[in-house]
Amino acid sequence: MTARVLVSIVGYNSGRHLRTCLDSLAAQTFKDFTVSFWDNASSDDTSAIIEEYRGSFGFLHFSGSNIGFCAAHNQLISSAASEYVLVMNPDIVLNPHFLEILVREMDKNPVAGSATGKLLRSASQGSSRPILDSTGIYLTRNQRHFDRGSNEIDAGQYENIEYVFGATGAAALYRKTMLEEIREGSEYFDESFFAYREDVDLAWRAQWMGWRCLFIPEAKAFHERRVLPERRSTLPNAINMHSFKNRFLLRIKDMDLGTYARFFIPITIRDAAALAYVLLRERSSLPGIALLIRTLPHAWSCRRSLKKRRKISAREMR
Repeated sequence: MTARVLVSIVGYNSGRHLRTCLDSLAAQTFKDFTVSFWDNASSDDTSAIIEEYRGSFGFLHFSGSNIGFCAAHNQLISSAASEYVLVMNPDIVLNPHFLEILVREMDKNPVAGSATGKLLRSASQGSSRPILDSTGIYLTRNQRHFDRGSNEIDAGQYENIEYVFGATGAAALYRKTMLEEIREGSEYFDESFFAYREDVDLAWRAQWMGWRCLFIPEAKAFHERRVLPERRSTLPNAINMHSFKNRFLLRIKDMDLGTYARFFIPITIRDAAALAYVLLRERSSLPGIALLIRTLPHAWSCRRSLKKRRKISAREMR
């Protein structure tokens, strides 16, 4: 029997988070879901923890290599039929009503292709007051993207159900119909990204196809976020390299030329600053340029395909 929601989790040395993550799923008031888990060649105690919960999974795979966030989720999303897919990080802990609330609101809104709840920083990240992690993705004129409310004290400033640009991939509920409509070939997430910023690419493509993203504050979860702009100097080289590469890949795939022309000055200033930073202080990210060049034919093919199919105008997108 097909479950209404497929919960897709990709792990990489995530053992210290797994028990609380899986326990929060077991405590959900909404029960019509199945969990699929992909491990990207972890070297910690992930496999031992998974053994404790083995009966909880509809699909379980231990990869011999790290194939990345995007490819692993694509494998899991393809592994089962469902009406919705919850893409979820292992460092997320859901409140018991999280799934129930998101599914209820998505059922009521057929133009919503995705939904996000109110994500708060985990208590272990050091604040006695609730700190917001994300209330949805937004883009600035210079084409930077941010999690709305990130690092703000939760003082009730985001308490209305409303549309946002997209949902952070840490905990995003996607309508499977939408995923099938925006995919390219067998890829829902573009595997050229490997990891980081792929959720923005998916959100951008969905917006071009006329799908909306709902922010639903009643659905709460906690996230131990690792990747933040202010922590860039402390992050592994691979994370920063893919992040650098993907900022340009996003634009090549998703931004129309009219928008680029309109915001050319702030975009170019920001790009020059990013390139200068990498040249002067983060040369470990320079291989990202070669990776970007290598993926250009695929990116351009995706761009042409999307342009033929998109359902809203560039003016509406702006």
